[in-house]
Amino acid sequence: MTAHDATSSDRRLGDIGTRIFYVSGIIGLASMAISLLVAMFAKDWVGFGRSYLTAFMFVLSLCLGGLFFTALQHAVRAGWSIVLRRFAEVMASNLTWIWILFLPVAACMWWTDLYQWRYPHDEQTAALIAGKQPFLSAGFWMMLAVAFFAVWAIFGRFYYANSVAQDSSGDVSLTHRMQRLAPLALLLYAVTQSYAAIAWMMSLEPLWFSTMYPVYFWAATCCGYFSLQIIVMFLVQKAGKLTKEITLEHYQDAGKMLFAFGVVFWAYIAFSQYMLIYYANIPEETTWYLVRQMGGWGAVSLLLLVGHFVLAFLLLISKHPKRMPAVLVSIAVAMLLLHYLDLYWLVKPMVPHQAVAEAGDYSELARRAASEPKLVGYDWTIQDLSCLAAVGGLFVAGTVRRLQKASLIPEQDPRLGESLAFENF
Repeated sequence: MTAHDATSSDRRLGDIGTRIFYVSGIIGLASMAISLLVAMFAKDWVGFGRSYLTAFMFVLSLCLGGLFFTALQHAVRAGWSIVLRRFAEVMASNLTWIWILFLPVAACMWWTDLYQWRYPHDEQTAALIAGKQPFLSAGFWMMLAVAFFAVWAIFGRFYYANSVAQDSSGDVSLTHRMQRLAPLALLLYAVTQSYAAIAWMMSLEPLWFSTMYPVYFWAATCCGYFSLQIIVMFLVQKAGKLTKEITLEHYQDAGKMLFAFGVVFWAYIAFSQYMLIYYANIPEETTWYLVRQMGGWGAVSLLLLVGHFVLAFLLLISKHPKRMPAVLVSIAVAMLLLHYLDLYWLVKPMVPHQAVAEAGDYSELARRAASEPKLVGYDWTIQDLSCLAAVGGLFVAGTVRRLQKASLIPEQDPRLGESLAFENF
């Protein structure tokens, strides 16, 4: 087998991809129907909206992570990651159709109370929201969404299409073209991802604000994608693919990326945001954290602190776990689940402004939240699972379909030989 043998069977997904496509597609469509039926009979479209938004942002973060990784590797002209880059390109290519899964979020914005700024319930809130126009308006919100998805789709398609075209032509100019556009892709990615996090998640609580929030979401996105990348590497090799191309050296560097971006950087941004809000002690800001330590959310916050940072830091700081695929993939699975929990923790809690105003002190509000968990949005439902299965199933189906259409690695990339011979020193 030569380094550029595009017909080698262990570099193609093959029939296993077809089976995964149909199974995941059926699960996704069936779960979507269940989610809609539950919302219809329960007449709880806001609850559906929060569950669906959590699932959508989880999947979107994985696709955006793929786009970030792809553009970053071209920007720095990395050689070690070539055998892993096709996975990222395929994830990013999902951005050409992921907007379809966003439509239920847009519908909930337009016709329900999912976003409180759409239908403010008191004059004070209405006055504050009026000061944030035109950003907090339905038309501008939709216009931004169209712009975001257009930018992501253009770059997602650009990198996937050019990389796949190079598999056949071997044209080095395609690599040069992708490298030249990488800085622009990273710049537009940073802007669009930041405002998407603000518009779609932070504005769920329109009276709260944090300049660290978009960076926090980016760090969470890195955690999600780099965890998924390790899982995909492991599963592909378990299926008998890329057994010689992906080595322990690549696992070690993939583990480094997860450790650096998904653990240390995430913890740094999370602490920075909390510290600044705690120190300033401004009521408009502190209420966001207030509810996340009440009614069951305190245990979730503690789990994120211990699992997402402390344990992950201790497990990944040494090179040895990174060079043991079974151990590393176990950590990656745990981190991917914690990434979903992190987004759940961002989206689901609700600030009960009326209860906060009526409470005499913190203890009184905490006692009420303990007896009425739904007051602060602590309400795990079947829709959390069904929405995740719906969006996740369709995401897996779309990813596998794209992965089937090309080699599992960039066959004619000029740095492929460097990646195949890569060693850590």
